[in-house]
Amino acid sequence: MVDAEGAQIGIMDTRDALALAREKGLDLVEVSPTARPPVCRVMDFGKYKYEEAKKTRAAKRKQHSFQIKEVKLRPKIEGHDYSFKVANARKFLEQHHKVKLTIMFRGREMAHPELGQRLLARVIEDLTEYGLVEHSPRQEGRFLTTVVSPRPAKGGGTKPRARLESEGEDGRAPETPGAEAPPAAAQQEPQETA
Repeated sequence: MVDAEGAQIGIMDTRDALALAREKGLDLVEVSPTARPPVCRVMDFGKYKYEEAKKTRAAKRKQHSFQIKEVKLRPKIEGHDYSFKVANARKFLEQHHKVKLTIMFRGREMAHPELGQRLLARVIEDLTEYGLVEHSPRQEGRFLTTVVSPRPAKGGGTKPRARLESEGEDGRAPETPGAEAPPAAAQQEPQETA
């Protein structure tokens, strides 16, 4: 038997333990039923359940849920379409979603899977800055697929650096009214003489 403060009371009869819990206005909770004798604790069970639910909600808030977004391509894709699809994949990776890249083959395109493999390698190369390939490309019937997951954030986040109050629009410190400008000779680049 353990009391509400965590101090051990000792072995007690069940009726005596229930009476002690009622006297304090708390509940008698069986903590370890497999121990011999079973361990019980006097506590406010409603408060305990509330605190546990609060902890699980906080843990869920810290978790990041992601989705798998799919980008479909064809082996004979034009330049503009290619850049548009890669830009979409890049956007999904920046939003911390996984991207499934799918190359679809039709008809006689199945005779040349190396075209799809070259295209997929090019897409993966264009996305290396934003994501990591989870598994090597797989041929599944008429489709060649792979999954790219977002790169982990470096140093605590992907948000841009906050501009300091002392910095101007261009990121440099603004000139103060009383500050002297560097001499004209220092501003000019040295000229080479032959």
